[in-house]
Amino acid sequence: MTQSEALAILKTGANVFLTGEPGSGKTHTVNLYVEYLREHGVGVAVTASTGIAATHLGGMTIHSWAGIGIKHELSAHDLEALRGISRLTSRAQKTSVLIIDEISMLGAKTLSAVNDALCALRASQKPFGGLQVVFVGDFFQLPPVSRENEETKFSFESSAWQEARPAVCYLSEQYRQEDEEFLSLLASIRNNFREESTYALLKTRNVEAIAQEGATHLYSHNVDVDRVNSEKLKELSGKEVSFQMSSRGARPLVEQLKKSCLSPEILTLKKGARVMFTKNNFEMGFVNGTLGEVVGFEDGQPIVATKSGRKIAVEPAEWEINDGLKTLAVITQFPLRLAWAITVHKSQGMTLDAAVMDLSRVFEYGQGYVAISRVKTLSGLFLLGLNDKALEVHPEISNADSEFRRQSGKAERALGRYTKDEILRKHQKFTLDRGGSIKKVRPKNKTSTYERTLELYKNGKDVVEIAKTRGYVESTIITHLERLKSQSKLSPDELKRIIPKNLSKDLAKIHKTFEETGGEKLSPVFNKFNGKYSYHELRLARLML
Repeated sequence: MTQSEALAILKTGANVFLTGEPGSGKTHTVNLYVEYLREHGVGVAVTASTGIAATHLGGMTIHSWAGIGIKHELSAHDLEALRGISRLTSRAQKTSVLIIDEISMLGAKTLSAVNDALCALRASQKPFGGLQVVFVGDFFQLPPVSRENEETKFSFESSAWQEARPAVCYLSEQYRQEDEEFLSLLASIRNNFREESTYALLKTRNVEAIAQEGATHLYSHNVDVDRVNSEKLKELSGKEVSFQMSSRGARPLVEQLKKSCLSPEILTLKKGARVMFTKNNFEMGFVNGTLGEVVGFEDGQPIVATKSGRKIAVEPAEWEINDGLKTLAVITQFPLRLAWAITVHKSQGMTLDAAVMDLSRVFEYGQGYVAISRVKTLSGLFLLGLNDKALEVHPEISNADSEFRRQSGKAERALGRYTKDEILRKHQKFTLDRGGSIKKVRPKNKTSTYERTLELYKNGKDVVEIAKTRGYVESTIITHLERLKSQSKLSPDELKRIIPKNLSKDLAKIHKTFEETGGEKLSPVFNKFNGKYSYHELRLARLML
């Protein structure tokens, strides 16, 4: 199934399981759907099964969003307590679409607990309280973490999944891997074809003595990652430069963000350190997983040269937990981490040009597959070790995958029986039924991303509202406003309305400090005020220069 076909099914309001091989565009399709919903005023909650995945999306874990915490089962008393929390009931009532990413890592009991919680919070016995639910992920990847002596049950085995009866959209296009031989290798692992030819091909990448120096190492255990990064950093001459993460918001949510953020709380770098960007910033020219090397420091900022030769003066980034229009917690750190080595778990969702991996201590189904599928081509794979577990996929998943493919074909054929006008009417009906509005949205190919932000700003929307409408985090919208100001499409007078009152009274001294520190760099100003103003506030103040 193509992305456009999956998007057409999503817009009808049907419950959907969106799946496909790594690199097939699942996240891209979800982002398109989220943007569509927000543009049409339909409430959507973006969640994930793990903190790391939730941080990538700018959302919350499903456990936090639904209020179930660490519980796998909810008693009648638990459900009654949930109904008494107005914050949870209000959030559930305002939501029409619930997206759960990395569904493979969510156990059956937990999904059923989410279902029970939503039925209670929305006072409805319909599956998931009547929400459209979109499960996103690939069950060949990392499975749920099971408790000791407890059999692993996948979410698709739960009664909640059966009640939701999601249409399966199995994406068939490939956007990450470009190598036919490598694609065939990945397919053989997925299909559990553990033939000699598979091992023979992998042996050609067993390059223990000549592992590519510039590639990231993937390990199955944290202890190996910490050891390698620490040793490599110590080998470099020169002074260490450390950056402390800042935060604001409720402490439990801040701690949740810190735990799931790929950038460390204290980031220690040296000139020559190999680093990886941990956040997407298309305007600056990097994405989560882009590799580079620290070539120096200017005004308290690391300067990173990417593999393509581009030099980037890295600015601090923000990771947020949002609830609708409200930002509940924010952490700020440079979007970097040491990248001589990372764990396989933390690599899930990344795309790497090359990776050196030691799969000799793999202990979970799917771990080896996740590691190998991070790279684009066979030539980018450097294998140090391989155990028997590394190529194993869960036997239950192999059987389920055949059924998912069959159901996807059925959904694709069903979609093909409708005319374009009939599909459009279904889309409009769902939008209106969920309290949204039907309006023309100018095609993206005729409007740049900056012009779209400008249009919304001129219509009176503020940064928070634009971010929600467009499906971006607030920091990206501020980047757009900075670009528009530099192009003289917005003046400081036009930007005044988004400056908070408590910041307006301090603008003069903040601007004076910008001048004293020699320009528009944020870090020197942040340090001069000892963190009194967040980077977010300083960016707003800089807009008024």
